[in-house]
Amino acid sequence: MPLIELLVVLIVLGVALWLINSYVPMQANIKTIVNVVVVIVAVLLVLSAFGIIGSPWRFRIGR
Repeated sequence: MPLIELLVVLIVLGVALWLINSYVPMQANIKTIVNVVVVIVAVLLVLSAFGIIGSPWRFRIGR
């Protein structure tokens, strides 16, 4: 994944998370879970982009 594409994806994730935190009313527990999930996905995306881990989105079921 090119660096510019990675930056765009991270910016979109950040803006989406900000919008959810600012404008979607939900309990604090659920908001914390959403924040943690988005951060974990962002970290996996960065690690995958730099080749530290394999792509977590290439799941295969069966053969």
